[in-house]
Amino acid sequence: MRHRAGIVTDEMLTIPKWRFAVIGMLEALGVVTGMYSAAMLPGPAIPILNQTFLLWQLGFSALLLGRRYSWNKIAGCLFVAAGVVTAIASGSESGQMLSGVGLLWPIMMVVSSAFQAGATIIKESVFIDAVAHLKGKLLDIFVVNSFGSAFQAFFVLLFLPVLSNLKGIPFHELPSYIKSGAGCFFNVGASSGCDGSPLLPLLYIVNNIAFNISILNLVKISSAVVSSLAVVLSVPTTIYILSLPLPFLPEGVTLSSYFLFGSVILVLGLILYNVPQHNNIKHNSDSDFM
Repeated sequence: MRHRAGIVTDEMLTIPKWRFAVIGMLEALGVVTGMYSAAMLPGPAIPILNQTFLLWQLGFSALLLGRRYSWNKIAGCLFVAAGVVTAIASGSESGQMLSGVGLLWPIMMVVSSAFQAGATIIKESVFIDAVAHLKGKLLDIFVVNSFGSAFQAFFVLLFLPVLSNLKGIPFHELPSYIKSGAGCFFNVGASSGCDGSPLLPLLYIVNNIAFNISILNLVKISSAVVSSLAVVLSVPTTIYILSLPLPFLPEGVTLSSYFLFGSVILVLGLILYNVPQHNNIKHNSDSDFM
């Protein structure tokens, strides 16, 4: 449809696909490692460990894109990560959070963040290189999203036999599990635990697609690190919303002072990241602001 409208040109579709394959593979590996480690980790530890995503992006951006960051941007990112950790860990005994959990699972969650961070940096490089390939035109985000998602789905399906064996599910029983999952999704002959289907899953899919497109557009017009800061800002916001008495989540919770303190640190980090530096190096620097 966008191709017929002239938004997506033939030149955009001729961009080499190997980087989209790498993006899809990294995202699939991120999903697989994140899913398995999340199943073994306590809930509050998962978003905390996921904040290494931003630090991975800083490193990959400097290594792969040759970007150099001023002290305020590095400090701002560290403040943001610290603020989210403080907010999410509110009321929890952080010293005992990972007690009884093997070292493998936290490491695997950190590695999954590295895979996802690498994928976003490669997406940014695709947008940068496409400007020269398209003679100054900007690459349409749906080209990157479509090819990247297609390769991601391919690699996830490729990993499916391995995943089923790791979960103790014989490969020949996968069709029955898929059938049960489809029944739960459409709420047809499903067992308990499928309340709200299919409305809630569809709402999740629509919101997830819209969120991913928004973040990808932010990568296109700014940088992967800036998009990560926007995502990080959404974490405590999401926790606050989920603390309210909502449908299917009727029991609201009271947020502690740690949450408010962490949110303040996070906002200070965003402000620090966006403080203009007159002595910044103009070339190979991340001068985009949120």
